[in-house]
Amino acid sequence: MDHHNSRRHFLKSVTALGAAGIPAAANAWPAPPHQTHSPAQPHPASDLDAYLFLTAPEASFVEAALASLIPADDLGPGAREAGVAHFIDRELAGAFGAQARNYRQGPWPEGTPEQGFQSPLTPKQIYRAAIAETNRICLSRHGKTFDDLEARQREEVLKGLESGAMALETVSAQLFFDMLWANTREGFFADPMYGGNRDKVGWALVGFPGVAAAYINEIENHNVRYRVEPVSITDIQQGRAPIDADGHAVHTRIDKLTGKRR
Repeated sequence: MDHHNSRRHFLKSVTALGAAGIPAAANAWPAPPHQTHSPAQPHPASDLDAYLFLTAPEASFVEAALASLIPADDLGPGAREAGVAHFIDRELAGAFGAQARNYRQGPWPEGTPEQGFQSPLTPKQIYRAAIAETNRICLSRHGKTFDDLEARQREEVLKGLESGAMALETVSAQLFFDMLWANTREGFFADPMYGGNRDKVGWALVGFPGVAAAYINEIENHNVRYRVEPVSITDIQQGRAPIDADGHAVHTRIDKLTGKRR
């Protein structure tokens, strides 16, 4: 795992196209019928603060990991502040967590990177087992669970999971880290309606405008950066952002020098 400052500046350099291409919505499938809200629907603010799958210790682990993977710094809020833990929680509580749309009959040989996800365990089982086992290792080595470690120690643990040097009994440490890191990126850049990217901080970081607009008036503006306030699907649904006669979002430009609306 790269040093968190380098990772943060890498995220700053991601293009708007790259942010738009992260398949977050594809993983945030509807929740089982017993849940009050589907991850694919907007959540009331109070509901966003409730966890549907993660226990309190598991949520603390995920939030601590997010603070290391995409930390808050001079560039803005990080993944923890953006509510990415709630995005991950809703993924795990829904069909993604149960691998409901994937073939799960096995066999389960060690796959190649090109073969993608290879495990008899579902994502929610992987998270639950890996968090518990990582916490046990942290208690053995440091006398504290992962979330209570100092930032430097947490980063060392994450590096150990990423490299496989910190072996887990039930699941592959690398599989867990790769899934956690992928879900972190997804939640940081997904539409806020899925629980993460609160206040659209991920989009603001990379300059992604959000919901598509009509760009015909921008065609002749060559080599001019398109700086606007991001608009989310929820903004449109709840009437917080204007739309034109064709239903496209009307983006508010941000002045290049002052950062003010115009």
